[in-house]
Amino acid sequence: MTQDGCVFCAIARGQAEASVVYEDASVLAFMDLQPVTPGHLLVIPKAHSAGLGDLPEEAGIQVWRAAHRLAGALRASGLRCEGVNLFLADGEAAFQEVFHVHLHVFPRFAGDPFRIDADWRVHERDRLDRTAAAVRKGLAASRAAGGPGIMPA
Repeated sequence: MTQDGCVFCAIARGQAEASVVYEDASVLAFMDLQPVTPGHLLVIPKAHSAGLGDLPEEAGIQVWRAAHRLAGALRASGLRCEGVNLFLADGEAAFQEVFHVHLHVFPRFAGDPFRIDADWRVHERDRLDRTAAAVRKGLAASRAAGGPGIMPA
């Protein structure tokens, strides 16, 4: 989806309705239309980035900073909040539905409806080491292609 057809860009431009919680020069936070729990927020960069690969590092820092502050606000809000989840889906396979980077910030409490189902078995160290090596190789390839300059461990 292009920036012109992006509902989150329309919200950021003030052309679509949203229940705004926070706004600064680069970030906007508003209530999710389909909240997992009361207080479920979306934090977006105002500038369009479809996914993490498109998101400038500084914009990601600003999104994270706002989410961090809003997590504290949820805890102090009087809403039921025994914990907070930060959730970002990057890509269709990760269940991203709106292709504008957005970080979900939502209060958690015992018995709430949010679930993530996975195979939580502990893996062998050699398998984890092989996977870590593959990720380090990906970091090097990303740097070589002009991606983020993260230093490998």
